[in-house]
Amino acid sequence: MGIKPAKLNVGDVVATVSLSWGGAGLLPDRYAQAKRQLEQTFGVKVIEAPHALDDAKYLYEHPEVRASDMMWAFQNPDVKAIISNIGGDDTIRMLPYIDWDIIRNNPKIFMGYSDTTVNCHMCHYAGLNSFYGPAMLVQMAEAGGILPYVEQSMRKVLFDNTTIGIVPENKDGFTYERVDWFTPAGQTQVRKMQPTDGWHWIQGSGVVTGELFGGCMEVIEMIKGTQIWNPDNFKDKIVFFEISEENPTPDQVLYWLRNYGACGILQQMRAIIFGRPKNENNPKYEKRILQGLAEFGLTDMPVVTHFDIGHTDPIMPMPMGCMAKLDCDNHTFEITENAVV
Repeated sequence: MGIKPAKLNVGDVVATVSLSWGGAGLLPDRYAQAKRQLEQTFGVKVIEAPHALDDAKYLYEHPEVRASDMMWAFQNPDVKAIISNIGGDDTIRMLPYIDWDIIRNNPKIFMGYSDTTVNCHMCHYAGLNSFYGPAMLVQMAEAGGILPYVEQSMRKVLFDNTTIGIVPENKDGFTYERVDWFTPAGQTQVRKMQPTDGWHWIQGSGVVTGELFGGCMEVIEMIKGTQIWNPDNFKDKIVFFEISEENPTPDQVLYWLRNYGACGILQQMRAIIFGRPKNENNPKYEKRILQGLAEFGLTDMPVVTHFDIGHTDPIMPMPMGCMAKLDCDNHTFEITENAVV
C-alpha cells in the first residue's frame, strides 16, 4: 500500500511537465487550449515546470533536464498536482537522475499515461500511489471541451476523498480518430464518436480483489530489468494493460504474456484488465490473451477488455495502488477505497 496524495480543490495549482516528447513546445496553441480547458472545467490554476515548453530536440537530448522538472514539481510547495503533457518513447532515460526521497517526502497527485507509465512506476518505486490517466495535449485539449466521462472520472477520483465505489461504464461512445494537431483546424475539429458495447467480460467468474497496477505494455517492456522493475509488483494485483497507437500485433501481446508466464509473474496476478485497442483487432487480442493464459493453466483468471484506459478516448484515471474489485457475475468494477486524502 503506497502513500495517498492529498485531493485537489478549486483554486489549487497544477503543474504540467514534459517528461518524454516535447510536444507542448511544438504545439503552443494546443497546449494553450488544454491549459484553458483544464482551468475552466475544474477551477484550478495551471503552471508549467521550468522546461515544460522547451524545444523538443533539446528535451530529447537532455533527459536530466526532464528529470529536474519532475523533481521541481514535487518539491514546489505550491503545486498540488502534476500532469504529464504527453507521452513519447524514451522516459526511461530519466531513470539515473531521479531523487527518490523527493517523491517520497512530497506526495502529491501525479497523472499521465503511455510512456508516462515509467513515471508512474517511478512513483510506485518511491512508495507513492499515482494515476494512470488523462494527459494535457490529448484529453485536456479535446476539441469541443474535455469529454464528460473524463471530467466526471477526474472529479470522483482526484477531487473527492471518499470511497470511489462502482466505476460506471462509458456509455457516451468512444473515438480514436486522429486529427492533425499541427494545423489550426486540428484544434477545433470535434472527433467522431463510435458506439460502445461496454466492457467485455471474456473470462472468469465470481469476485476477485486486489490492488491496481499496470500501464502500457510496450513501455513496461522498457522497464524490465531496471532499478524500478520488481516481479513482485504484479503479485496479487488486478493488472491493467493497454497498448499504444503503434498497434503491436495480437501475436506480440501473446509473446509478452508468455514472457510473464515464463517468469512466473502471470500466475501471481489476480485478474487482467485490457484497454480498448486503437484499431479494429480487438477480437484477435482477446483470443490471444485467452490463449496466453490457457498455456499456463489460467483458464479461470478474470479478464475484462475494451476498458476505457490508455490510447482511446474518453478515459478514466486508474489509481495505481488502490484496492479494487471485479465482480465477474454482475459485471461490475469497483474501487473499494479513496484514492486521495
